[in-house]
Amino acid sequence: MTEHRPGRGARLLAPAAPTSLPRTLARIALGGMLAFAGISHLTVAREEFTAQVPNFVPFSEETTVVASGIVEITLGSALMLLARRRIPIGWAAALFFVAIFPGNIAQWVHARDGFGLDTDTKRFVRLWFQPGLVALALWSTGAWRDRPRRRRDRG
Repeated sequence: MTEHRPGRGARLLAPAAPTSLPRTLARIALGGMLAFAGISHLTVAREEFTAQVPNFVPFSEETTVVASGIVEITLGSALMLLARRRIPIGWAAALFFVAIFPGNIAQWVHARDGFGLDTDTKRFVRLWFQPGLVALALWSTGAWRDRPRRRRDRG
């Protein structure tokens, strides 16, 4: 008799098991930071975020800043409120941090000031925070630890 195993997609969307208090607090803090940054995209820091839009983006700087702000608000809210779906949200947040990394590189390469990053050294040092955000998204949600793993069939 063959055992039925749900597909990878079903496992990813299944409610996640509870996680530790430090991870939970970090996930909520990261969510709050993302939501705050997203709101800033749409209000007080729009010009600062415009400095990070790479030249190769096919949309206007304004559209890019607004869209990324909406994504940040959505991801931040999800991180804070949807704990039972933390694994796919953690992966989405990590991928978002990877996707916006070219903006940080563009800010450094093109010497664009923004957020107090007014020297090449400050802009370069800022680049090293992005891998930390990716790691924090994966750790705080348990996304890497609890990722579905392929099991080899043993005959």
